[in-house]
Formats: sequence, C-alpha cells, structure tokens
Amino acid sequence: MKERRSVHTLFRFPYRLENNFMPAGEGTEIMSYSLSHVGQVRDDNQDAVKLCDPDSGISEVSGYLYGIADGMGGYAHGGVASSVALETFFETYYAANGISPLQKFRVSIQNANLSVYQTAHRVGAGRMGTTLTAVSILGSELYIGHVGDSRAYLIRDGSTRCLTNDHTRVGELVRMRVLSPDKVRSHSQRSVLNKCLGLELFVQPDIFKMPAQNGDTIILCTDGVWSVIEDEEFGALAHSASNLEDLGQRIFTTTMERNSDDNVSIVAIHLNRLANVNDTSVAIRTSALSRLFRKFVR
Repeated sequence: MKERRSVHTLFRFPYRLENNFMPAGEGTEIMSYSLSHVGQVRDDNQDAVKLCDPDSGISEVSGYLYGIADGMGGYAHGGVASSVALETFFETYYAANGISPLQKFRVSIQNANLSVYQTAHRVGAGRMGTTLTAVSILGSELYIGHVGDSRAYLIRDGSTRCLTNDHTRVGELVRMRVLSPDKVRSHSQRSVLNKCLGLELFVQPDIFKMPAQNGDTIILCTDGVWSVIEDEEFGALAHSASNLEDLGQRIFTTTMERNSDDNVSIVAIHLNRLANVNDTSVAIRTSALSRLFRKFVR
C-alpha cells in the first residue's frame, strides 16, 4: 500500500491538515498514521510530524522511525525549528552506521539541537526552540528519544502508559511529589519548558529502550492533544477505533471538541507483526560519532 495524502476542510479558520497512512516493509508489519492541524486558536502551525519511508529498505536494518516536534510559540519561527529538528534527526539517524540504536538517538538529537541553534543564528531569528519526541522499532525493541513536553504513550492489553516525562517546571514539581499528576493539565505554567532543542549548544535528552510486543499501539502527540485528553482515554479511544486512521480522527475530534488552545498533532503506530531480529547494539565507534557530529557543526 502506498502512502495516501488527503486534505480536509473542517473548520473556518487557518489550518494545515496532513494525513499520512502507511504500512511498514516486508518481514515487519507496522501501520502508521499522522495528522497535524493548526487548531482553533493559533494563527500558524508550529508542530511537525515525520514518518519513515517503508519502501526505502533501510528501516528493516536501522529501525522504523517516527517523530513529532512542537516549535516554541514564545520564540520566532517555531514552525521552522520543529521542521529542521525532525529533518536533521531523521537524516542523522539513518546515516549513522556502526553504533547502537541508543547511540543513534543520542547523536541524532544532538545534531538536531545544533541545526536548530545554527538556523536561528543564520536567519537572524533570535532564539528558536522545539520539542522532539521520537520512537524507533527494531526487531522486538522499542527505542525512545525525548526532549520537551510532547508525549509518547504505549497502549498494551487495554491499558495506557505514558512513556515520557515532561521537561517542564510543572513536570518537575510532579516528579518531586510537590504537585499531583492530575493537576498538570489545568496548571497555569503547564507549557513552561525547562528543556528543549535549539536554545543551547548541547542538550541532555531522555533516551531508553523497552521490549515491544505484537499488538502494541504507540501514540506520539503534542501538548495541544494531551492537555485535553486524559491518559486512560487514549486507550479507550484505541479500543473503540476500527483502524489507525479512525483512531487518529477520534483523537483529533475529541481534541477539537474540548477546545484545545494549541496546535493539534498526532502520530499513531500499530505493531501488527515484529520481525525476529537480534539487538543490533554494538560497541560505540568514536570515529563514526565524530564524523556525524562534525558534519552538522561546520
């Protein structure tokens, strides 16, 4: 099945809606769907989404990669920042050979950070920033890289689990047990980031892996989505949906009906069948990392 793109006129305000629906390649069956919409309040869409190309063949070797980014509305060119970050992240990840998937994530996020930082200086935009949350499926492993307050959810056996921590002041209060998790969505400083890409020369991302299973559903979303949908509701919406496109539309409709005040972006992934591939982690090759790093700092 080839990628299908469609644009729907749904609301009477400026919008950008991108729908992508595609299966993974041979040996592994992964369905994915993405949607990005300006929402009901913003004048422009500062979110970006990106899916791997299942026909390229590289995903079977390096992993099926999916990402989402949310440019910072308080700084100039947030939409540029999110797009640059994802493009650089994907390019670096698939060019990195001879290193483990976890190291691929680390060098790819660092290069994405530098690209945003340098783009801001090159175009005279001042400070530019963005979140970035990405997952890669390789064999029976799920790899996650994360900076900011976009989120990754795992829906498995009817239960929903948020895999990422919010890099915000409010998120820090929750981890310190000063604030209850159920107060996050209504907190006045919910979106105040204490970590993102593009503001400093280096960033410390969260990078980890966990076992994946056939039947898992993974949802990546920006805070314009999760701010109005409770964690457990994602599982309920997935249970009631007939397919990934239906799930994406149900999440989108729910978000709009609840008057989200931000851009609305979703990446939904369903693992139909995972290939039996051994963990491809190998010893880190310093020279390979250095070459990749230098490529983006010239």
